[in-house]
Amino acid sequence: MTLELIAIYATIVFLIIGAIFTFVAAIGLLKLNDSMTRLHAPTKAATVGIGAFLLASMAHAYALGEPSFHELLILAFLFVTAPISANFIAKVNIHKRACEALPVPAEDEMWSTLDVPPGEEARAKPQTGA
Repeated sequence: MTLELIAIYATIVFLIIGAIFTFVAAIGLLKLNDSMTRLHAPTKAATVGIGAFLLASMAHAYALGEPSFHELLILAFLFVTAPISANFIAKVNIHKRACEALPVPAEDEMWSTLDVPPGEEARAKPQTGA
């Protein structure tokens, strides 16, 4: 077996893996109940699926004799931005109270909640000008 043939088989394997993960992400995005559970499908499964597609692209380029490493930059950007965007979407859902309430903390009432410390209510409310 030559390296080109191995690269072609690797391309096939990466395409199949990418298709499976992307399909699972699409089903999860459509079938999960609320926005917080639906958030996991594109950020977890789709990221792995797209990563597999990019690896397939690199393997195919190598099989053609024209190695390409631009996909590594795309992959790094994807793996950095997907969790950050998921975090922002989750924070919006929490602040809009569009999801279940956060659990009550055991010791500190202010940590990881939307409560405002006593005496700071005026700063927390938006100012409306007349």
